[in-house]
Amino acid sequence: MSINWYPGHMHKAQKEIKERLPEVDMFIEILDARIPYSSENPMLASIRGDKPCIKILNKTDLAEDDKTAEWQHYLEQKKNTKTLALNLNQPNKSEQIFALCRKLVPNKGTKITPITCLITGIPNVGKSTLINTLAGRTIAKTGNEPAVTKTQQRIDLGNNIILFDTPGLLWPKVENEDSGYRLAVTGAIKDTAIEYDDIAYYAAEYLLEHHCDALLERYGLEETPRDETALLEAVGKKRGALVSGGKINLNKTSAIFIHDYRSGTFGNITLETPAMIEIEVAKTERIIAEKAALKAARKKSWKKKR
Repeated sequence: MSINWYPGHMHKAQKEIKERLPEVDMFIEILDARIPYSSENPMLASIRGDKPCIKILNKTDLAEDDKTAEWQHYLEQKKNTKTLALNLNQPNKSEQIFALCRKLVPNKGTKITPITCLITGIPNVGKSTLINTLAGRTIAKTGNEPAVTKTQQRIDLGNNIILFDTPGLLWPKVENEDSGYRLAVTGAIKDTAIEYDDIAYYAAEYLLEHHCDALLERYGLEETPRDETALLEAVGKKRGALVSGGKINLNKTSAIFIHDYRSGTFGNITLETPAMIEIEVAKTERIIAEKAALKAARKKSWKKKR
């Protein structure tokens, strides 16, 4: 799966965070509750060191409650890390976050020494909405298109807490291929950078295995499709996504299917669990090690020939 990650922009954003670091007391990282691991920035852990971090699992209205709770327990095993599960469309969430900030940085929070928080999150995760909620006014531009925030901002929340906003961070390379697909399925990557049918097949495989009843109900299917192709063909027929000769328009069908998932039409569905991730991480590490060994062997062989 090939994705345009805009590595130049990512490097600039990472550099800005590192420059801001001495002024920052703590971090607020917003995650997508449907993909808490895949939406977590691996660079942030190394950048923040021991500084406290609140990980906010947003879009809980689209995720499974039991899996969200499981993720909270898993993430809080990390040092100086607290979590909050939120649906930012609900009112009165600010005070919970402010209280947690004061708890994590108890020696600050006065007019003379305000708490400084750096807020970060991948594109389209709800960062701008949260900033506007915390500020009690419209400061950040919101929208469903990824990468709305372009520059860093300093926001005085007026309660002895200062917020530094950062451009939406993705990273130049996603080592775990499954994470790349999940980021695409949930809309963290611009749709112009992906093939709809590619991610629709990925989503179809997962949903057929784990949430088949929801698919049958949504599309009025009487029997379980035998595979992803059969499912997408059935969706195309039901939704009239056809081309001449009655054949399925795969791109249009895939777009319908992915938008149905993103809007929560199938119900609340989380795409990853801590147990799944443990297996995937081990597999990814093995692949990376094998590639490194192959590269070293080639290099050794090339040197011998010289």
